[in-house]
Amino acid sequence: MSRILIIGGGASGMMAGIAASSCGHEVHIFEKNEKLGKKLFITGKGRCNLTNDCSPDCFFDSVIQNPKFLYSAYHGFDCSMTKAFFQDAGVPLKTERGCRVFPCSDHSSDIIRALSRSLEKAGVRIHLNEEIAGIRLQDGAFSSLRLRSGHDVCGDSCILAAGGASYPSTGSDGTGYRLAERLGHTIVKIRPSLVPLEVRETCVRSLQGLSLKNVGVTVSDGTRVLYRDFGEMLFTHYGVSGPLILSMSSIAGQTLQDHPLALSIDLKPALDYEKLDARILREFDANENKNFQNAVAPLFPASLLPVIVEMSEIPADKKVYSVTRQERKYFEELIKNFPLTLTKLRGFDEAVVTSGGVCTSEVNPSTMESRLVPGLYFTGEMLDVDALTGGFNLQIAWSTGYAAGIHQR
Repeated sequence: MSRILIIGGGASGMMAGIAASSCGHEVHIFEKNEKLGKKLFITGKGRCNLTNDCSPDCFFDSVIQNPKFLYSAYHGFDCSMTKAFFQDAGVPLKTERGCRVFPCSDHSSDIIRALSRSLEKAGVRIHLNEEIAGIRLQDGAFSSLRLRSGHDVCGDSCILAAGGASYPSTGSDGTGYRLAERLGHTIVKIRPSLVPLEVRETCVRSLQGLSLKNVGVTVSDGTRVLYRDFGEMLFTHYGVSGPLILSMSSIAGQTLQDHPLALSIDLKPALDYEKLDARILREFDANENKNFQNAVAPLFPASLLPVIVEMSEIPADKKVYSVTRQERKYFEELIKNFPLTLTKLRGFDEAVVTSGGVCTSEVNPSTMESRLVPGLYFTGEMLDVDALTGGFNLQIAWSTGYAAGIHQR
């Protein structure tokens, strides 16, 4: 039996502890917070989208950074095993749109309690309010942890599950990356991911709080399309957010750090140009003596109407019968390509996950053990792997945590 020391009591750390203990090891989890799973508590707006019940191909297509690295870990503990684990732990689950899996209660606390019960049942020792000051080696291999209190804790191996840098108020402040870097590991530059975006145009301030469902978005870098999808988005006082935008930030975020990008919103994706023209002509025919803004009002949410009318450059009080064909066509183009300029990512305090981390070439993908430091393992957001929104990132945490736990020597 080996003595396993785990830094971090989040999703991957708790799963690693349960898996390692099930193999007969003595396991200790050191968590800097006053309780386990602090970040897990707020995931999915407190509902905890714990995995995605999709095919393996869909899962790997949803991983943005280094999907091949996860092949072994995912197949060792996939979404079906995740579901079975929590159901066996007493948490009824449900699957919603997009194959997203949630606890039936819609309470993330049920997931945390299930993990805590499993840890207790497995005999894992939990050390709360314990910060790690350093990781010590002997003859190039892991030897012990130095606690902030000054005490050393010896062990046979260490699983570094300290999380990323997103939501630092939950304890994910990037400490794990610094510990890994001191030991010679390459840290791929980190950035916020699954995060809202800021835009240049000030018109979004009057659109704050407006949620658009069933719209299409396209993000371009000059003539190159970086992202195109369909779904739901939200306007904020600084820019845009919502599921479409968060997913887009994962794909286009690296380029956006270098320069602004063009965002085009298709407000009526169900209508092609011909059908849209016919729809607007019907509105014009039915309201030919009305002012332009009043005639097109049924087409848009109240807060969007004055904005798009102003952008159309058609006077709001112009009579519909006076609107020219050229003006109408320009207005239709605006509906199909509502333009905004993306300028920057919001910060780590608003990001769901962290992109970047320990370079995967320095980690054994089957065991999560460092190739540089024997006895040191990495899980979850410590690694340079991240995925789209929809439960994929938590599945990465479960899979990598389980792989590290069962491969303790």
